[in-house]
Amino acid sequence: MPVSARRYDEDDVRVRPNRRGSRPRTKERPAHADAVPALVVEVDRGRSTCLAEPGTPAQRTVVAMRARELGRTGVVVGDRVGLVGDVSGRPDTLARIVRIEERRTVLRRTADDTDPVERVVVANADQLVVVTAVADPEPRARMVDRCLVAAYVAGMRPLLCLTKGDLRPAQEVLSTWAPLGLDAVVTSRGPGGELLGLEGVLERLRGRTSVLVGHSGVGKSTLVNALVPDAGRATGHVNAVTGRGRHTSTSMAALQLPGGDGWVVDTPGVRSFGLAHVQPEAVLHAFPDLLPGEEGCPRGCTHDEPDCALDEWAASGRAGTAGPARLASFRRLLAARRGGERDEERPRERDRDHSRDREAPED
Repeated sequence: MPVSARRYDEDDVRVRPNRRGSRPRTKERPAHADAVPALVVEVDRGRSTCLAEPGTPAQRTVVAMRARELGRTGVVVGDRVGLVGDVSGRPDTLARIVRIEERRTVLRRTADDTDPVERVVVANADQLVVVTAVADPEPRARMVDRCLVAAYVAGMRPLLCLTKGDLRPAQEVLSTWAPLGLDAVVTSRGPGGELLGLEGVLERLRGRTSVLVGHSGVGKSTLVNALVPDAGRATGHVNAVTGRGRHTSTSMAALQLPGGDGWVVDTPGVRSFGLAHVQPEAVLHAFPDLLPGEEGCPRGCTHDEPDCALDEWAASGRAGTAGPARLASFRRLLAARRGGERDEERPRERDRDHSRDREAPED
């Protein structure tokens, strides 16, 4: 018997139901209007220690993680954020960071001078305190120069802090940066081992958020412990033979000064400060007295060429205090940005095999 043909219609089509629901996805994200304001004071392996409602009677410490909706945006010390979830601060609770407020300033560095990836060191800081010892270990001028470049580009106020002033006249070191007009402060050890010059440091830190940067062994953590007595930052001793050793501070933390009038951000000791992200024009803008002289420069001038107009500008006297010595300092900073700091690192690289024999430096 022949099979009768029939016409198929939509009732014969089986549609598999959507197991995830039929509601379409939306790109809109919740506004989190009820998010609790907080300050990030420490970041460690994906967890951020925050001060919720800082500066109020309800201030409390809350541990939080970054919400997925923030994408690849990283959270750094100094960030002002918004928290949701369990913001009670009770032990074993975890909140979520759902918003990062616009950053006033950003201190950046790269791993080296060829790395195009910028790394944010700290956010919303006002002042970069470059800590270096006058001796033991010897000051690394190029390292200081690089930190100054980073401060200028970030729009932060630079402060030079010289430690161990009892080992050598500080003026011998300060003369290197005298044409820059840097503010500087000196600390030293007294006869009884007490830290002298601390009040001068506090005077410059009050009312500001300051980041302390310096290579290992300069006494940075010792200074932080004196500024914030309950900080408990790790310290050690410099090897008497090499003047080097392993880092003591291994994490970054924001610490409030006694009385609540200011913050200090202690950073781990650094061996290099890459500036691959910095352009010469950005450095020049930190020298407003030299900036008008750029008008006579040829296009694409790197400001260290024979026909650079800055030489004539500085020699003419129209730059005021920006004489040849200040121009030389500007060009020294440019040279530090281009490289050369690695030359100071080579002895450390050669001694890497003997690192286990070193003692930890006073950081």
